[in-house]
Amino acid sequence: MSYPLTNVQGVAIAPRQRPVESEQTVPNRPRTLDPQELGFTPKGPIGWLAPLLLLNTGLRALLAILFGAYLDKRELQNALDGEFFDHSATADGDIWLDYVADLGDGFDATYSVAYLLAQPELTVDGDQLPRGRLLLMGGDQVYPLASGDGYENRMKGPYRAALPEAPAGAPRPTLFALPGNHDWYDGLTAFLRLFARRKDGHIGGWRTEQRRSYFAVKLPADWWLFAVDEQFGAYIDDPQLLYFEKAAREVGPDDRIILMTPSPTWVKAVDEPEAYDAVDYFIRTILAPTQAHVRVLVSGDLHHYARYTGDDRELITCGGGGAYTLGTQNLPGQITVPPKETLTRSKSRSRAYDLVARFPDEPTSRRWGWGVFHRLPRRNAGFATMLGIIQTLTMLAMAGAASQGGNIQRLFSIPLVLMLVLIMAGTILFAKPPEAASAKHARHWILGVAHGLAQIGLAVGGTWVWLQLPFRDWHWPGPLVIAAVGYGPLIAILSTQLCALYLLISGRFGVNLNELFAGQSIEDGKSFLRMHIDADGTLTIHALGVDRVCHRWAADPAGGPEAPWVRPEEPLAVRRIEEPIVVAGPRAVRP
Repeated sequence: MSYPLTNVQGVAIAPRQRPVESEQTVPNRPRTLDPQELGFTPKGPIGWLAPLLLLNTGLRALLAILFGAYLDKRELQNALDGEFFDHSATADGDIWLDYVADLGDGFDATYSVAYLLAQPELTVDGDQLPRGRLLLMGGDQVYPLASGDGYENRMKGPYRAALPEAPAGAPRPTLFALPGNHDWYDGLTAFLRLFARRKDGHIGGWRTEQRRSYFAVKLPADWWLFAVDEQFGAYIDDPQLLYFEKAAREVGPDDRIILMTPSPTWVKAVDEPEAYDAVDYFIRTILAPTQAHVRVLVSGDLHHYARYTGDDRELITCGGGGAYTLGTQNLPGQITVPPKETLTRSKSRSRAYDLVARFPDEPTSRRWGWGVFHRLPRRNAGFATMLGIIQTLTMLAMAGAASQGGNIQRLFSIPLVLMLVLIMAGTILFAKPPEAASAKHARHWILGVAHGLAQIGLAVGGTWVWLQLPFRDWHWPGPLVIAAVGYGPLIAILSTQLCALYLLISGRFGVNLNELFAGQSIEDGKSFLRMHIDADGTLTIHALGVDRVCHRWAADPAGGPEAPWVRPEEPLAVRRIEEPIVVAGPRAVRP
């Protein structure tokens, strides 16, 4: 799918051939934010409840679920290079790593994080945190659907603008990317083309090394990074298991492991006990035989920061790279991993993990949730229009049933039963009832039915008001014109506010919480990780948060080759989400 070129004010411009970037040629630095000079089109945040987007994404997800096994390119990756990557040799015996996930949404949020990641160092509470030698992307590098243009405009372009060239006089930073569910919607075609197609591949100043959608990296001080590609959490394919079995032969009994996964299944297993089975199987069959210790599990997918801690490891969700922020108010205070309810007979020993940090915090998340009343209609005009059309057609059907009309008028009336069924089916499906075996499936049905009845009640009230007005006695099609021009916009506002109220209430019960925040497209509250492995093997994790992203940018045509093309015109501050997390490594001195 192609996107029209526009300037930052949204005015269309004539397209022209884009120059090809290579390792040897440095493109002219942009003088403006014109897409022709940037080489990509900055995009606004996605309106996630837009009707066509909901339909398109839903169909893609359905096709991926039904035919994912036939489109699965992981089996084909067995023919590609199957070696692990060795980044253990560094000048000082240590290494800095950056982790970011869920980044390919609107330009302001995505570029705010990319700009910070590209800086030579960040000063946080007096500490100097250098840019990572490795940039790890944890999934969903593009939204809403994977495509070449989507990656170019929403991910590759912003990151190339943040770090156009490799830093002079220093090792070139390397980028590794793990696919998420949105990267999977085209069967990984665009993902593999961007991240794994060439040995000399690069995105701006970051080079790309991986040949597959999963990877293993040897790090200094006897640390390892394993990144597992699960197709929608279903299973781990045999070529992938063979790849990691080969890499695991190099892992020693005293080594420590950071495990990247596409989704925080340790949290999702609270409602779906089987969600963690694939990760547990990988740990038991691939990593446990090495006697190495899996000390950190890290993932994105949920668009916030949360850390659960236990005696053996840290479980970190960090999905704040650019997509809409998801509230943290419904996170359980303690989880059991693996869940005792799982049907896996040979699961690992279950352990308890406590929630010790979250961002945004609970009060902020609840306050942002209340913003649904004004953000939902602003961010999703198409959704409000759809509700207005449904309500208007329902009112006309009710009015036609309540009064006698001519034959021509009846031709323009939609049967009342059909509209009522449409409303009830839509609201129930919107509530996404799980299978009957789920202990919490009843609340989805109850809230979905209640929402449907409320929307029907609004239609009844609107019909009563309509029947009191003189418009209904006008010659046809006069009533239809008045309904479309006058009644439709007003009832669209009321129906959208009713839906917002439903989302606010249902979110408190864990139903449609994602839609409560997706419909608002909140850009603030971003997060990423900067990790340091010291020469003695101590891992220090700095969880960094951005309270407010930048919305005003200026081109920097006078900057050096590695300086960002675009700089913020307003403050862009980063702070600690919590105190640094220290994980003792294999060489650390122990009491």
